[in-house]
Formats: sequence, structure tokens, C-alpha cells
Amino acid sequence: MSSIFTKIISGEIPCYKIAETADFLAFLDIRPRTEGHTLVIPKAEVDYIFDLAPSTYTALWDFARKVAAGVEAVVPCERIGVAVIGLEVPHTHIHLVPINKVGDINFERPPVAVDEDNYQALAAKIAAAIKI
Repeated sequence: MSSIFTKIISGEIPCYKIAETADFLAFLDIRPRTEGHTLVIPKAEVDYIFDLAPSTYTALWDFARKVAAGVEAVVPCERIGVAVIGLEVPHTHIHLVPINKVGDINFERPPVAVDEDNYQALAAKIAAAIKI
């Protein structure tokens, strides 16, 4: 079940990495709903989040909580919204979206523009704020 996330994990496709452990990876979404929109994934190729082993499921959410704290420390927002949709890429992933209003996490609206230089700087700032 190889996906674009598998290629990101292997380094075939670059990403704006903000956190990584032996089992999980977090990186900025290249089609973000808001600045700082982050994807959190397990490195194991599992399509549906509820098919993860219970220990992996729990560890994924713990990793996501730590990543969210780092995003929130850097990106001005009311809070970090969370979405698990699972239809876009057949690999479990959690969306962490800095939000100030409910519409900020609307996946039916177009993504915001990404400026590569700003994204690299943002990724570095968030990475520095994450305590794994």
C-alpha cells in the first residue's frame, strides 16, 4: 500500500519536516488550510486510523499532542483544530490545523498559498518549539 507518505518517509519526496521519531513523522502540509497546517503520520503503512494496533494508536495521538503544542507556540491561533479524514491518501494521518474560527478547518475551500522560503523558516521554528 505504498503512498505519497511512504515516499516522504523514505526521503524520495522532500517535505517540510518538523518532528520525527522511529515510528512517527510530522511535516507541514503543502496544501494547507491555514499557515502551520501539519500532518502527523505513523511510519507504518496503515490506511485506516482505527486499524492501527492499540499501542500505536495511543502513541500516535501522544506524538500529535506534542507536535500540536509546538505548532501552537509558533503560529498565532485560538487553538489547534484536529481532523482525521483519511480519504485523500491511503495512509493514516492526522491534520493539525491552527484555527481562529471554524471555517479555518474547512477542507472544501481552496488551500492557502505556500511560499517556500517562508515555509522552510516556519518549519524550522516549529521544529525548535517541539519537545519530543
